[in-house]
Amino acid sequence: MLHGLSESFFQTMEPCLSQMSPTRGAPPRPTDRAQIIVVGNEKGGAGKSTLAIHIATALLHAGARVAVIDLDLRQQSVGHFFASRRTWSEANGVEVPMPWALPLSEEATRLAKLPADEQAAAFEAAFAAVATEAQFVLIDTPGSDTGLSRLAHGKADLIITPMNDSFVDFDMLGQVDPVTLELVRPSVYSEVVWEARKQKMLSERQSLDWVVLRNRLATSEARNRKRLEERIDVLAKRVGFRVGPGMRDRVIFRELFPFGLTVADLSTTVRPVPVSLTHVAARQELRAVMQAAGLGDLIEPRTTQAADAPKSAGVKASARVYRPVAASPPR
Repeated sequence: MLHGLSESFFQTMEPCLSQMSPTRGAPPRPTDRAQIIVVGNEKGGAGKSTLAIHIATALLHAGARVAVIDLDLRQQSVGHFFASRRTWSEANGVEVPMPWALPLSEEATRLAKLPADEQAAAFEAAFAAVATEAQFVLIDTPGSDTGLSRLAHGKADLIITPMNDSFVDFDMLGQVDPVTLELVRPSVYSEVVWEARKQKMLSERQSLDWVVLRNRLATSEARNRKRLEERIDVLAKRVGFRVGPGMRDRVIFRELFPFGLTVADLSTTVRPVPVSLTHVAARQELRAVMQAAGLGDLIEPRTTQAADAPKSAGVKASARVYRPVAASPPR
């Protein structure tokens, strides 16, 4: 049980937690309003922004109306990504789907120095501007505990937490005994999500879905990875999150970022870098992420050779691309 919560409340939440079991899928999405997706983890360097831009572009290519809000007021990686995306597409005469990308302020770094209530008011204004128009509102949060981050978590229908496959990242979710490596208790970020879940249940009588995506590290040793997997499974059952595959640290992700593009964008007309078979694997990886997040029903696969086939003679490749299943978002 988490600190500061009564046993009676924990029992009240049990039906909600059972829906979030790692053995079950995501609960139904809201149909009468936008679904709020928060990408969060108080540990920096876990790949939140990389994950956020890939989920956003995958949803865009599925034809969804997507709004993006970047709460990392200092770094603004997601905001810069979509600004570059528009600039690149206009310069090259190529159309790529765009979200509503609303900055909280024209000077985000200045807003970061203002009082918390002014930051909250800016966020609420941006959120209200898109919540009734978009099908999905995706919020990228900073790698720290801030008032804006907690405010976003309180609005979430789905929280997606990327973590690198190491005990360094796991420490933000749960603490282990240094001798036995057994799970001792949930850690600080688990408490943040629990508080958001409690508020949502009390105010809306709605459950909050939480998915932890494990980013595989090339240097991750098999025995250590198994130990970590066992602790994650124990914590998942204890605090109620689902576990899925994350995204590897691939060169193609870094290559495409300056253009404001992802592997979901690559086609015969959008190809700013040479395409290889590893890009096919990257697309499949993105599809697995969407499935794990409970968003896989929005994308319908079809096979193509033109979009992903390397230019090497005699090599053929097939890949997953995203076929629109709804109206295109406004530019």
